[in-house]
Amino acid sequence: MPTPTKGPRLGGGPAHERLILANLSTQLFEHGRITTTETKAKRLRPVAERLITFAKRGDLAARRRVMTVVRDKSVVHTLFTEIAPQMAERNGGYTRITKVGNRKGDNAPMAVIELVTEPVSPKQAVVREAEKAAKKASKPKAAKVEDAPVEDATIEDAPVVEDAPVVEDAPVEDAKDSKEK
Repeated sequence: MPTPTKGPRLGGGPAHERLILANLSTQLFEHGRITTTETKAKRLRPVAERLITFAKRGDLAARRRVMTVVRDKSVVHTLFTEIAPQMAERNGGYTRITKVGNRKGDNAPMAVIELVTEPVSPKQAVVREAEKAAKKASKPKAAKVEDAPVEDATIEDAPVVEDAPVVEDAPVEDAKDSKEK
């Protein structure tokens, strides 16, 4: 028997792991949030997000692909009619995992995995882009400017000095007078 390429599977075998993840994703779409172990939540996230991506497509082929994992037709209907329209403007990150401590019986680390239902505000996206641009602009580019020949340098690459104080040269006579004294 060939050894698995990854670490240990949930539940022992790959078929059992697929069944566990299918049941967990069904419960997640039915209830909106579930409490499970951290390991199961981390393994569930890519499965659930892939199913939501299929639901966002909304065509018959996508519905049939989701039906191979989620066997409950009412949950699939909820996924396609209620959950997918909420996630329409979101480009991923449909689920959130929050650690909640250890289980009382066996001290297993527990987590809550939930669907992110807050709408994406376009203002936050613009603010993030502006912060990235400001961070990129604040990085020192002195090495690149010095290495470039003067003929090839553009006006945009030249350092801009705004509101710099004007320093006047001291009169020559004052300098000679200070040396004589």
